[in-house]
Amino acid sequence: MEQNKKSEVFTNLTKHVTIVAVEDKVLPGSLVFEAQNQFPGYYHETPTNPEPVYIYLVLDRQYPLEEVLRATQNIEKEYKWEFDSGKGYMRIGSQFLNVIRVRHLPELDLVEKIQEAYQKQGIHFLMNKKLQGKLEAEVKIVKFLMLKKLGEGVYIESKDDNFGYIEIPKYLPHDAFIKVTMDVKYNWSGHEFDAASCSFYKDGKLYESVRILSNKIDADYLLKIRKLYLEKIR
Repeated sequence: MEQNKKSEVFTNLTKHVTIVAVEDKVLPGSLVFEAQNQFPGYYHETPTNPEPVYIYLVLDRQYPLEEVLRATQNIEKEYKWEFDSGKGYMRIGSQFLNVIRVRHLPELDLVEKIQEAYQKQGIHFLMNKKLQGKLEAEVKIVKFLMLKKLGEGVYIESKDDNFGYIEIPKYLPHDAFIKVTMDVKYNWSGHEFDAASCSFYKDGKLYESVRILSNKIDADYLLKIRKLYLEKIR
């Protein structure tokens, strides 16, 4: 990908988040979660900036990606709602749940309407299952993104320039990823950021990467963070 050239990629992102069940303004009986710390390395240091809402709609079963994409596109065509969704998986202890992650909602009142719209498209939700209190979950989201290359091994989302991506040389399991990221942050003097393990598929090749969230992202910012990651990865 040439610098400043846009390219669509298939991404796979993994996060560990704290979630809590949402009982109001959702389809009665359905299981819906809201993330309490979607970006723990970032927004907790900027309390004046409210964290964006991330909602997880739990599905009744596994749906092929193309069915979820088709349903989402049909909903976008029919309604004027502006939101972003991605198919995903959630592990809470030994429980494995299929989910649709929804973000960039203008208002929470839309959640139930979005659920009803998905049901009309043949996508149904897990009903009458209760999970209460704050829960720790591993979430994996798969979706397509449009990325713009800013420099060697660094990219930015075309639709949201608060999200950047840096290539790393190998896959890091969760514990190794956390250790390397903490080592990077201990040696980082720039504006705070949140990091998540990520990979993306482009031009027939899988690239391991780190998703970076910050409102200070530019080429120099990402190149400096990538340099630190490359130094800390053994």
